[in-house]
Amino acid sequence: MTSSAPPAVLEQETFRQEVRRFFAGDEVRRTLKTVAGHRPDEEAARLDLYRLLGERGWLAPNWPVEYGGLGLGAREAAVVTEEMTLAGVPDDVHVLSIDIVGMFLVKAGTEEQKRRHLPALARGEQTASVLFTEPEAGSDLSALRTRAEPDQDGWRLYGTKVFNMKSQFADVALCAARTTDGAVGMHGITLFLLPLRSPGVHIEPVPSMQNDQFNLVVIDGVRLTAADVVGRVDDGWWMLNDLLQLERTGIDFHGKARRLLDLIIRRAAATGRLTDPVYAVQLVELDAKLRAGHAMAWQMVRNLADDKPDPVASAMSKWYVSEQFRPILQAGMEIEGAGGVLSSWDAEAPAEGLLEANHRLGPAHRLASGTSEIMLYLIATNGLGLL
Repeated sequence: MTSSAPPAVLEQETFRQEVRRFFAGDEVRRTLKTVAGHRPDEEAARLDLYRLLGERGWLAPNWPVEYGGLGLGAREAAVVTEEMTLAGVPDDVHVLSIDIVGMFLVKAGTEEQKRRHLPALARGEQTASVLFTEPEAGSDLSALRTRAEPDQDGWRLYGTKVFNMKSQFADVALCAARTTDGAVGMHGITLFLLPLRSPGVHIEPVPSMQNDQFNLVVIDGVRLTAADVVGRVDDGWWMLNDLLQLERTGIDFHGKARRLLDLIIRRAAATGRLTDPVYAVQLVELDAKLRAGHAMAWQMVRNLADDKPDPVASAMSKWYVSEQFRPILQAGMEIEGAGGVLSSWDAEAPAEGLLEANHRLGPAHRLASGTSEIMLYLIATNGLGLL
């Protein structure tokens, strides 16, 4: 009996199975065991498995071949992201380097910028970070104060960025700075590629409850040239709004939520609580909501693959999926009781310590890739015309 699925769908399923086998392999299992054993002040950075993915062209499969990808599409990129998160592989470096900085360069970078940065990022040999958030400019990037002052044929950057991740490991950062002052805050923002090992860049940790640290980055007079500008001068705000929606499919958030819920369900089965109607009904409801979120996220991927991104629907998908973490965590704690507060550093921790870790990480799910409040604002204004 032959399959009635279109050839493209069969090819994507074959690709998924290959990627899934890779993430189930011994190399990945050893990496995850090492990461799980990290002390509280250690965190994952340039993992060897990123280079293994890069060797296969899987780290950025949707990038052109000449820049280290496979020339595939948004669906294959989503498959890698989904399987990575389902396997529990730390994905922050992938999101920052590939999904954000790399895609900005693919879409808006010069040929020189692409050839200088993309192949090394796609091979997993270099990493990138983003410098958007500031002490007085969180979700509202139009309020940013980092400035780029004219200096002959270039600029000198001055400012402070905060709550960014992996900058202590990254080679370069996509940095938003103000190049023109005016009455409208959205105008006059420019995106720069900032080498993070430059004199004048100071990076220090910001205390938090997360396993992975946030950073404070002080930029004091670093000189950049026209070759470091991504896109057009003063046009950064519109680029951010146009390109960041490419990150908001919800696939990565769904993968993390699904992995956590599956662990909780397995624990409920092992402890006999899965047959208790109180818990069973709750878990079935959570499972149904995640399945709905999965369908929504993959519709966003299909929109990208068809070159028809929908900013409002993307905001809906990101909001809906990331908001599932709180009820999932609540259900997990009700099922586990006091044991749910044990961390991954405790050998008796249930669900691999993910309950405790996600309670500390929980707020970040609602903040990353645009806060839940901003997503609702986009839906209300651009979608429903309420404001």
